[in-house]
Amino acid sequence: MRRRDLLRGAAALPLAVLRPWPAPGKARAAPARKKAALFKRVRPADKLWPSTARWQELDAATGGSLLHVKPLFAACAGAPQTAACTEVLGGIHNPFFLGDQAAGTQVSGWLGAWTPGVGPYAVRARNATDVAATINFARSNNLRLVVKGGGHSYLGTSNAADSLLLWTRAMNTVTLHEAFVPTGCAGKQPAVPAVSAGAGAMWIDLYSAVTTLGGRYVQGGGCTTVGVAGLVQSGGFGSFSKAFGSAAASLLEAEIVTADGSIRIANACSNPDLFWAIRGGGGGSWGVLTRLTLRTHELPAFFGHAEGTIRASTDAAFRRLLARFVDFYASALFNPHWGEQVAINPDNTLRLSLVCQGLGQAEAAAVWQPFFSWVRSLPADYAVTDEFHTGVRESQHWWDLRSRGAMQADTRPGASPEHGWWKGDQEQVGAYLHGYESLWLPATLLQPAQQPQLVDALLAASRIKSVELHFNKGLAGAPAAVINAAATTAMNPAVTGAFALAIIADGEGPAYPGMPGAKVKKDAAARDARAIDAATAQLAQVAPRGGSYVSESNYFNRNWQQAYFGDHYARLRQVKGQYDPEGLFFVHHGVGSEDWSPDGFTRLA
Repeated sequence: MRRRDLLRGAAALPLAVLRPWPAPGKARAAPARKKAALFKRVRPADKLWPSTARWQELDAATGGSLLHVKPLFAACAGAPQTAACTEVLGGIHNPFFLGDQAAGTQVSGWLGAWTPGVGPYAVRARNATDVAATINFARSNNLRLVVKGGGHSYLGTSNAADSLLLWTRAMNTVTLHEAFVPTGCAGKQPAVPAVSAGAGAMWIDLYSAVTTLGGRYVQGGGCTTVGVAGLVQSGGFGSFSKAFGSAAASLLEAEIVTADGSIRIANACSNPDLFWAIRGGGGGSWGVLTRLTLRTHELPAFFGHAEGTIRASTDAAFRRLLARFVDFYASALFNPHWGEQVAINPDNTLRLSLVCQGLGQAEAAAVWQPFFSWVRSLPADYAVTDEFHTGVRESQHWWDLRSRGAMQADTRPGASPEHGWWKGDQEQVGAYLHGYESLWLPATLLQPAQQPQLVDALLAASRIKSVELHFNKGLAGAPAAVINAAATTAMNPAVTGAFALAIIADGEGPAYPGMPGAKVKKDAAARDARAIDAATAQLAQVAPRGGSYVSESNYFNRNWQQAYFGDHYARLRQVKGQYDPEGLFFVHHGVGSEDWSPDGFTRLA
């Protein structure tokens, strides 16, 4: 039985949980609520907060999935030496542990922006009917609803104080398909190899099933603990996106529960406008994805890496190094083989941390030989401080924990033997952000006449803060099919003409509310935030309309509609009005969020 057919049994659920809505596509009458209730959501201290009996009805409707939620460090309040407090303190450096906590967030906050917060209840949904019952309950009782899968949101969209949390972590089944045709598309689309995953699945779950065991590739995220559903909705880049495109462009079909409690299938043939919006239109704005099906690809023979650090002796030498590297990138690396990043640092170092696909060891090494011959020919100007090296391995074992020293295993009792994260991502786990900014850099800057301007901007920005160029997060240089597929998604079209995403960000170690010993030095953090803004301003001079990637962006971006979605925003607003006219689904800087107060509780328009 298909999951959407299960909704037919909803009539047996308590009336306090569900409220009837008309058939999809038909107009509905205004809900029988006082006008004031339309403009202000209910908090736990309010008289209209649901009674204990009504919460018990939701628990029954979701098969006992209702949870009482406490803050992550509640066990440490007044008793930091207890075993429960020690367990939490020991777990905050493990992204899987954080994801397994209802109150867990992968980021511990952002200066002046948000602090992790929870409401008293969460539903640990098991299937789409649990999701539908929870949505109906939140809508009928005028609650602030928050949706969380992986909890990786930098902008804090997967948590909110005084809210009801709809938690999809338990919906993590992964299924491979040899020949998948989206529902209603028979005769219109060919059958293709694909993978289906529940909304709570993480990318390591798919990489293990599709690549390590299945010998194929699925385009997903670089961080293994990122949730599949959230990444797809935001666009979704991985290390090899220059070859395989965005995760959003790989989506073939989704099962989604919309604000009216309907379980819908969205693909190119059914609900195509909704399908377009969820592919890059931002997570948490359209409904709750419960199942996603993505195209899989033939696996290249090899994946590889290239790493090292070069230090320049003077500022002038460093500028020459940047100029040489930009020209080298344009001529040798600006293609589907190479991805990931370089860091341009205030101490005149250039840190290389790139990956490749489809190249053997000799081929990968040969690409870099001319560049490093030039570097080593000038010993007075340059020193290779972290010895440069390349390496490749059979791609099927890239995410195989049994053979990957670069990965850290989740060693908790009962943990999946496939679960691990990149050691290079460790500093991100639980990080407290001082500031974060991203900017797409157009490929026109790689033209010989434009390269000096790019180099000057990179040098000026790096005098203030480190600048990272993520080449895999700009799709210029990818095959035409990848560019064309990305153009059919809701992402800012600027991504198709960008050769890289520049990221300038900084922060410190975990500083969760109630965490023993956690104390943010706010004055220093504020100076750091101002420096990030100043460095970004240098790059904005050469990319004034570059756009920004919603998942990795500035919380305080005043021009977020244009930056995130470009010319697509007007259409996204129309889709939002069709499927969520009352704005049940609210996230910071999500489509339609300008109609609400910053906390999502008061409607302004």
